[in-house]
Amino acid sequence: MTNRRTFIGTAGWGISTPYKDDFPQSGSRLERYATRLPIVEIDTSFYKPHRRETYERWAGSVPEHFRFAVKMPKTITHEHRLVGCETLADVFLQQVEGLAAKLSVLLVQLPPSLPFEPDVAGGFLDMLEKRTQTRLVCEPRHPSWFDAEAEALLADRRIARVAADPAPVPAAAVPGGWPGLAYFRWHGAPRVYYSDYDAESLARIG
Repeated sequence: MTNRRTFIGTAGWGISTPYKDDFPQSGSRLERYATRLPIVEIDTSFYKPHRRETYERWAGSVPEHFRFAVKMPKTITHEHRLVGCETLADVFLQQVEGLAAKLSVLLVQLPPSLPFEPDVAGGFLDMLEKRTQTRLVCEPRHPSWFDAEAEALLADRRIARVAADPAPVPAAAVPGGWPGLAYFRWHGAPRVYYSDYDAESLARIG
């Protein structure tokens, strides 16, 4: 892909102690983070809502080139399980659109207990398509989401499937769905939420 661009960021903009000297010492954590990295995933939106004004403030504190990925609330994905959540989606999108042009991706992470059902998945994704033009990435974790029918449904709707580490099934380790976007969510190896990835590992996806 001759026009491929790679953006590396983290979930949240906390700066751990071993790396604090690599960042400016003044400004908010987000402002300091944005001087070194071009994108961040907002994970807290999965657990609790943020006001539109909060998203607007975040967008206003970073450079023009900076982008945000935002995780969809668990009320939609885990509690309603993609069904009957139009009002919840409207509320979430009204809030997150406070990021304006700096909103790059919406992440739909599904619970491990949610199997692939074409009518449910298709209906949910069609509902979102009517409400937002923001790119979507999907992180399924039930094995049924990694067969040909699920792959085709995502690809037809231009939705990328996340490449995850650790991967719940072998196929989850590599990107899937729509090939126009690859989204890697790596949580540390060999120790989850602790281990760093070496430069060689990162270079393989660059």
